[in-house]
Amino acid sequence: MEAPECPVCLQSFDGESTVPRVLACGHTACEECLTNLPKKFPNTIRCPACNVLVKFPPQGPSALPKNIDLLRLFPSISQVKLEPGRNCKKAVEFVTLSWSDDFYATWKDRILVHDAVSVEIRESESSDFASSSRLCGSLRDDLKVSLLRVASFEHDDCDSVLKYSYVQRIMSCLWGMREEERDELDAIISVKQRGVSKVFGLWGDLKNGVFYLVGEKLTGFLLEEFDSLTEDDTSRLAIIGMQICEALLNLHKVGLIIGCLSVSCVKFDEFENAYVDLVELIETGRNVYQSIAEETRSLRNPVGASEMGLILVRLLQKGIFMSSEVLFELLKEQNMLIKDVSSKSWVSYNSDVWSVCFLVLKLRLGKRFTEELIESVNSVDAKGCEEGIEDLLVLYTGITEKLSLESELQGKFKSMVEILRQCCCLDPQARPVLTDLWKCIRELVMKPRFNSMSQLHKTVSGKRKEFCLARSELCRLVEVDSKELDEELPGMKTGNDAEEGKVDIDFAGRLSEGKVKYKDMRGHQDSVTGLAVGGGFLFSSSYDKTILIWSLKDFSYVHTFKGHQDKVMALIHIEGTEPVCVSGDGGGGIFVWSTTFPLKEQPLRKWYEPKDWRYTGIHALAYSEYGLVYTGSGDNTIKAWSLQDGSLVCTMSGHKSVVSTLVVVNGVLYSGSWDGTVRLWSLSDHSLLTVLGEETPGIVRSILSLAADDQTLVAAYQNGDIQIWRDDTLMKSMQIQSGAILSIAVNGKWLFTGGWDKTINVQELSGDEISVDCTHVGSIPGSSVITSLLYWEGKLFAGFADKTIKVYYCGH
Repeated sequence: MEAPECPVCLQSFDGESTVPRVLACGHTACEECLTNLPKKFPNTIRCPACNVLVKFPPQGPSALPKNIDLLRLFPSISQVKLEPGRNCKKAVEFVTLSWSDDFYATWKDRILVHDAVSVEIRESESSDFASSSRLCGSLRDDLKVSLLRVASFEHDDCDSVLKYSYVQRIMSCLWGMREEERDELDAIISVKQRGVSKVFGLWGDLKNGVFYLVGEKLTGFLLEEFDSLTEDDTSRLAIIGMQICEALLNLHKVGLIIGCLSVSCVKFDEFENAYVDLVELIETGRNVYQSIAEETRSLRNPVGASEMGLILVRLLQKGIFMSSEVLFELLKEQNMLIKDVSSKSWVSYNSDVWSVCFLVLKLRLGKRFTEELIESVNSVDAKGCEEGIEDLLVLYTGITEKLSLESELQGKFKSMVEILRQCCCLDPQARPVLTDLWKCIRELVMKPRFNSMSQLHKTVSGKRKEFCLARSELCRLVEVDSKELDEELPGMKTGNDAEEGKVDIDFAGRLSEGKVKYKDMRGHQDSVTGLAVGGGFLFSSSYDKTILIWSLKDFSYVHTFKGHQDKVMALIHIEGTEPVCVSGDGGGGIFVWSTTFPLKEQPLRKWYEPKDWRYTGIHALAYSEYGLVYTGSGDNTIKAWSLQDGSLVCTMSGHKSVVSTLVVVNGVLYSGSWDGTVRLWSLSDHSLLTVLGEETPGIVRSILSLAADDQTLVAAYQNGDIQIWRDDTLMKSMQIQSGAILSIAVNGKWLFTGGWDKTINVQELSGDEISVDCTHVGSIPGSSVITSLLYWEGKLFAGFADKTIKVYYCGH
């Protein structure tokens, strides 16, 4: 048998160098470790074995008794150590939240508050607001923003009495997305590059059930300004071209290939600096998917040259420039190509060179440039060119061969003819890199005199993986006004499975495995005051002076305890060889009821605390394993009574007002009072351990309810505040309700509060020994003031002032 050892240092006790000392809770630790244990409060320490607060003599551990028996009997017996959580029953979740704490921590700061955005609706959009892909709006500081629809969620979870909070509904939307979609959102929101418009985060429009990406709104092009450019406008156009190249180079640094470009993607700030608009880039990508869908809606075979020509013309009409390899990859993903794409068509950073080249030419040549490109596509003979990539490339070849760059680009622009022709090459590997195009455009403005541009050729390594925005999952979320598509685009449902012309991207229903439902229990004739569970029953007390017993199997009425002459104010159930229910009333009466069959109407025994007309009787009850019942009274004291005979064992004084709530956890009695403080009492000798809540002198907030679970203590206040302590250290203070909180319940990570505002708030606790987060999950509207709450085995019981009791549970 192994030698007994100290639970802190794990050294074996020998009576000399490692001396075993016995604490008030009965556990043993060595002298040296007890000396070094942290002492948050005077003359108290927390037992390293059971975590209970116990008295510690001011003389030090030498004043504690030595565990002589342990040394004498060694090695025949050894110290039995308390293993944390050894016999702990796993908590049953109230609702199933699919995401982890890490997932929540990753996304919570990217969600804009629900009132951050004010949506501007033009009259033409008002009739179809919810299905609009793009909207405008403004932040609370009047900063104009663009809103890009990312997903949709339920307008209201009507089938559930638990109304999920704004953040939880957005989280469920994010969790329901595919991982690829979330990765793309993460990459886009994380972009903080010069020359690229800002993306502020994600926002949900609860009224219309739409989830948006919110970006900076800048001023766009007026194309008419570029239809009559002269030689004097060369510098202006060159600066715009340079800034576009710089923005794309910065996006390449973070692994983002745009894949396509249009005039609408370029915006300007108040100083006329050009920016690339990320939100508009996604919208342009959606236009590409929409164009493909519209031109191939009735197509059952792979794309031929005729269909390819129609797609190209539609893209050019919309001012979208996309290289052949990107377009072929999109068609390949839709199984619309006969052959696999050769290695020459791989999408790379050089794919963006093609798009920038054609955009610069569009700005230089104006409207007629688009007309000439469309004419060149239409002039290609599609007959006999129906199969294979090589045949389809004829269309792109026709575009590039008919570009009369020499005649169109004169004067200063003539120096760019050669590099622009190289940028139009169908082989992406043969195109110049974007930095070469940037340098050529720069020479229209100034000649380089320094060697600092050598830095442009350096490769920037990043941890983020590369992806092409035009081929992203976010660009696939398009709307097509047709129900005749035989093959679905990814992310799109057709036929009877989707609304006409709308994408099915509703993720809110995946939040949990079921909806929160409830059942009513009626029987009391006045306000419910207390709830307790034990022996397979639910016990409820009321101002009607009775205690009703309900079955936990079907929540049906079972029995009534009668005998109180005053309003029943508090209620507890005590398990043991003789399970009993204990109740206290406003007249100071304490009644003990047997809960074994056959149930009786009269109590086993009863007694009264000393009566005084100035005080209001019993307000709270608690029980300790020492066989004592504790009462919190209107005379500002806590009294300990023997459960066996009702004799008064001890009176604890110190509170300056009514003791409204009591909790026993880990060998400590916690008492809350209308004086705004929580006092901690030792169960072994009933001495005061410490006082919580005295940190704010002069501010008195009445404590109406306490709840504790493991090392977490939560206090609820008259003004709607809660305070959370962990290991007796204040970790969080916040207001969560608009009125007084009359009752709270804690179980694991779940915190429930209810009170005067007739709403049960559901919070999720998370964090560590350094910080605690309290996240609003949702709320349950009530029919009246909530007077008592009890959480048990995944079910939430609530007592109301309108005489009813409701049990909330997760149904399917």
